Amino acid sequence: MGSLGGMSDYESVRDARISENLARMEMLGLRRCAGELSAITSASASAASRRAGIVGTPRKSPRPPRALTPLRRSGRFSAIAAAAAPTGSASGPRRSARLNGRTLEFKALPLKGSLSKFAAEEAEEEEDGEEEKKAAVVIDKERVRILQERRCDSKGRGAVYDTVLGICCHFCRQKKLCGEEGCKRCGEGDLNQPCIGKTDCSSCHSSYGILCRGCLKVRYGEDMDEVRKNKNWMCPHCIEEKGIKQFWICNSSICLKKRKLSPTGIAIYDAREQGYESVAHLLMDKLKCRAF
Repeated sequence: MGSLGGMSDYESVRDARISENLARMEMLGLRRCAGELSAITSASASAASRRAGIVGTPRKSPRPPRALTPLRRSGRFSAIAAAAAPTGSASGPRRSARLNGRTLEFKALPLKGSLSKFAAEEAEEEEDGEEEKKAAVVIDKERVRILQERRCDSKGRGAVYDTVLGICCHFCRQKKLCGEEGCKRCGEGDLNQPCIGKTDCSSCHSSYGILCRGCLKVRYGEDMDEVRKNKNWMCPHCIEEKGIKQFWICNSSICLKKRKLSPTGIAIYDAREQGYESVAHLLMDKLKCRAF
């Protein structure tokens, strides 16, 4: 390599190529054409600026500010606001009467046990509405007669499914009319009467304790007539919760799934073949074997 003060080989080659190109452009007349074009463009630009009367790049003039116009409102709102605004008061932020220094007038409430005229009318309207609702729920006599013709006479599970009169059994989950002779709900269509063909837990009085005669006998080995006589009868959920009978659980599919157990299905035939009274007794024996 050469010294730092001298010209390098690359720079000398570059200068030679530049001079060679300039000579070629001069020979072809390109440098003359380029000069003429630059003169024409500069002349046209200066003439345009003179015609515009400005020097340099023209700028846009700023837009004048818009005049603020009031919001449009209907005449109805304007009349209401004028009537509601006090005379001689300037428009400003709304304040409560206490902050504005005005006194508030409170309406006297009716005494306890008494009703004003409007309150009495509202109470009468509510009572009329409730009576109308009760009248709407009344079962048609003709419908009850047709249901009784189709009603099953057996005391097992019944055969007529009715969403209004029927009460859902926790195990079979069927809203069927019972076959009990003295049931006023399923026999006469009286919604205010309980269904004597379904059990009622004396402890929880919930849907867990509602079982029909067939499910009560097959799944738990209990008789409806004896349960009806026993005013202190409790469902399997309450028996397990209170610890009255160990390993006595509800064997419906819902409750078994909550216990991480598989539903038994139609297990009464296997239970009776093995000598058990019901499915609940079979499950109780299996749970005892698992525990010990």
